[in-house]
Amino acid sequence: MPKAKGRTVAESKTEMLEVVLPNDANPLGNILGGKVMHLIDIAGAIAAHRHSHSLVVTAAVDSLDFVHPIRVGEVILLRSQVTRAFRTSMEVEVRVYREDYITGERRQTSSAFATYVAIDSQGQPKLVPPVIPQTVDERRRYREALRRRRRRLAEAAQMHRRYFEK
Repeated sequence: MPKAKGRTVAESKTEMLEVVLPNDANPLGNILGGKVMHLIDIAGAIAAHRHSHSLVVTAAVDSLDFVHPIRVGEVILLRSQVTRAFRTSMEVEVRVYREDYITGERRQTSSAFATYVAIDSQGQPKLVPPVIPQTVDERRRYREALRRRRRRLAEAAQMHRRYFEK
């Protein structure tokens, strides 16, 4: 099977915007954390789709901290991009911002790295093209992605041993 041609990070870049409405909020008027996680998964999956030109499934999401609240009436902005592709999986960085559409003030509220696996029509893992990092920042993220992957795999193996090998 011929090796897939690589794709640049720019080819996977995705931006999503949504106004936070009252039905998205908790009693304090802040967007629900679960809603943010849902949007992170969607934005990440779109970037993975764009890179792989394939169906994808979510395999993992790294820790997620909510640093600043996003209030009802503000805009939630999500930016995602594939940082590195492995054999069948891709790491996607998703950054979340709040934006006051009246003042234009924008502030990052959270970020996450999510892993997606490309699948074929039978649900089996499928090879993905490599990432071609072009900027200094993209090359740094590309290198860091390998360290994060190694950590994830080690943690997954440890969890498997703890919970499934009793």
